Amino acid sequence: MKNPIRTIAALTLFIGLGTSQMKAQVNNGTPQFGIKGGVNFSNMYTEDVDDNNVLTSFNAGIYTLIPITDFAAFQPEVLFSRKGSELTYDNVIASGKAKFKLNYIEVPLLVKGNLTKNLSVHAGPYFAYLIDAQVTNETSDGSYNFEENFDNDDFNKFDAGLSAGIGLDFDTIGFGARYNYGLTTVGKERDSGTGTYTFPDGKNSNVSVYMTLKLN
Repeated sequence: MKNPIRTIAALTLFIGLGTSQMKAQVNNGTPQFGIKGGVNFSNMYTEDVDDNNVLTSFNAGIYTLIPITDFAAFQPEVLFSRKGSELTYDNVIASGKAKFKLNYIEVPLLVKGNLTKNLSVHAGPYFAYLIDAQVTNETSDGSYNFEENFDNDDFNKFDAGLSAGIGLDFDTIGFGARYNYGLTTVGKERDSGTGTYTFPDGKNSNVSVYMTLKLN
């Protein structure tokens, strides 16, 4: 985590080597490439927040589909995905509403299974790197200004979790829905002067609805 460039390079190499090996093993299918994009409905799940409001945003990127058998394939993706939440909070420090817009480069590594000719399911882990965080806030008494007290260094750079979804695939286009369940806390531990706390003390939870376009 101290060197994100090395980490991303290593991950890219890992995906490339895995892709090359699978290509060599497949005799009955040709890898497919495409672009995709859609809408995110995200929030953060946590026990310390009184109310979670969905943040609506977007995702876009590229994917490749590498057949393993007639019924299964490996599908790595590289996406730009904005996650976050609108949070209503009430704790010993302050109360109010905050909006977090977290921009990630996300790499899902999925196994896709064909249930019918057009219907499929997919599942696997995802890994993400935070490239930018935008925070706005409204406190009940105007005493706590997030725009001045938060920057990119207050958030964990790496996120990881589990993905699962369903898709409808046609000749050149497809449609799908996916749920991402984050396993990494979004915020870092902070010092309040009287102790430490973590805010936002939540993990990413995201539903995406998307469209795909095959390029070959």
